[in-house]
Amino acid sequence: MTPPVRTAGAPVTFAPDSLALNRKLPLWYQVSQSLRASILGRRPDDPLRLPTEDALAAHYGVSVLTMRQALKELEAEGLITRHRRRGTFIEPSARRGSPVRLLGSVDTIVAQQSGERTTVVGHGPAPVPAELAEHFPGLDEAVAYRRLRHDEVSGEPTNWAENLVRPELAEQIDVADLARWPMTKVLRDVVGVRISRITDTVEARLADPETARLLQVPLLSPILHYTGITYDENGRAVDIARIHYRGDRFSFTVTLDAH
Repeated sequence: MTPPVRTAGAPVTFAPDSLALNRKLPLWYQVSQSLRASILGRRPDDPLRLPTEDALAAHYGVSVLTMRQALKELEAEGLITRHRRRGTFIEPSARRGSPVRLLGSVDTIVAQQSGERTTVVGHGPAPVPAELAEHFPGLDEAVAYRRLRHDEVSGEPTNWAENLVRPELAEQIDVADLARWPMTKVLRDVVGVRISRITDTVEARLADPETARLLQVPLLSPILHYTGITYDENGRAVDIARIHYRGDRFSFTVTLDAH
């Protein structure tokens, strides 16, 4: 994320991440998701004031009307508040909602996985499981990163994730970044992987002993199991994410655009 900025005679404002627009998706939606991820991934000492509509529109390369629609979406979600003459501000108590949404852009995945307190509970070399070997052909071992996420307010564990990453990419990952950002963002914005697509699978499962322990739920209680496979521009799988969501805290939502 770029550092906070100050314009002449104006207070320091929050600086959102950049965004590579996909012309196949609504621009306002992409902008809202990118700004949402930036807000949820901000540092505690980052400014709460957002730049003006004009400045944000220029930052994202969209019209003021598009930017206004994106801000309206974030306001409806409770992430920002807008005050006439004073400006637009991030809501300090804003927290990510529970539904798991698969809506068609990398920034949506980043936004979905941002905003919770994350602890890296382990990382290191690990064998590629047989059921995932087809995605890493010729690779017997990857680097596994295990993270536990907690609700920001209650501290309650909400999900735990394991990412399997190609070793040559793992060498470029700073584990400290994973305590703040999702793996997708680290691979794209820090390591520089040009992500072409992510395939997602969500299924109902029963909590195994490890999941029950980490999420503090009864053994065999229902969970949502998410598998996401990230591919680079050459069609090569670079990351396999397996996330276990508490079934009593999350739902699964798919939005289909008829246009």
